[in-house]
Amino acid sequence: MNQKENLLNLTPADAAERLRRFAVEMEQPAYRAAQVARHLWQVPLPGFEAMTNIPLGFRQQLAERFEIPRLELAARQISVDGTQKFLFRLADGEMIETVAIPEDNRLTLCISSQAGCALKCSFCATGAMGFSRNLETFEIAGQVRELALLDPPLRATNIVFMGMGEPMMNWKAVDPTLTILNAPDGVGIGARHITVSTVGVLPGIVALSERPEQFRLALSIHAPTDELRQSLMPINTKYPLADVIDAAKKFDRRVTFEYVMLGGVNDTPEHARQLGELALECKAFVNLIPLHPGGAGDFKPTSARDISIFARTLRGMRIQTAIRKSRGMDIAAACGQLRVERQRRRAPVGADQDRHVQVA
Repeated sequence: MNQKENLLNLTPADAAERLRRFAVEMEQPAYRAAQVARHLWQVPLPGFEAMTNIPLGFRQQLAERFEIPRLELAARQISVDGTQKFLFRLADGEMIETVAIPEDNRLTLCISSQAGCALKCSFCATGAMGFSRNLETFEIAGQVRELALLDPPLRATNIVFMGMGEPMMNWKAVDPTLTILNAPDGVGIGARHITVSTVGVLPGIVALSERPEQFRLALSIHAPTDELRQSLMPINTKYPLADVIDAAKKFDRRVTFEYVMLGGVNDTPEHARQLGELALECKAFVNLIPLHPGGAGDFKPTSARDISIFARTLRGMRIQTAIRKSRGMDIAAACGQLRVERQRRRAPVGADQDRHVQVA
């Protein structure tokens, strides 16, 4: 028996063309393909059986040839501040997390690109759990789709690839996912409202810069010197800080520095001045992130007073700086926390193992 074709692994244009050819093959009007394609991402429905504007016979034919796989919702947590965290179980039993963060009239979804992570950043719960596998396109974009299928639906206005995993080490799947999320015949989110976060995987930054859309780039810096960054983020061996900053300077769109504040580690005024010099080099916006107590390691959060002093130092250097609000403090909102509670940790995989980098 032939394996069914997964329509959610295709870009919207490719899926529409594939459905058009199938409609003609089945002697159906070509417009039936557009009707079906609309229910993949624009007005998502759970499956062919729910597409009641399509004749029953054609729905049955579609179900024999194609599939629209779902992600199983294994857990849902809601914070008093409105933040929601979702744990999805995949077909092979792996689990991934998605976070929905409401703010005024915006809803930002923080989505995962890998099951686990190979990078072992010392303050990150996901890195501590080890790496399992890359996600497929439908498993990344499907997180957005599943929340839109809830009753009532949660429809994203902004997307950040800041969940589990390193997006640039799964570019083969992230690349078409960006198209699905941005395309008018896909989810339809503006490119400037979609941010890809990376620790500095250089081939991925180049690949993102070569796309014509105005997608945003966020760099996980977390330390302003090679020596300190090396102690926190093993990937710095392969992609040193100077090379990451050089790549950011060449990126012709807005760049954000993500900087987790670690008490007594990276939070002195001198660290702020060093970070400011790096930000000035590539005209970066700096986002200071209070350490979530659910992270990894024995790190302590920087005090609110010291974060404020750090921010003032940066602003005194004329650098746009924001202090991220801590969200979901009463739920397992640190990345990877909920998955760790439900699924056994894996043996960590070295950050220098190139077999996971899928650029090209």
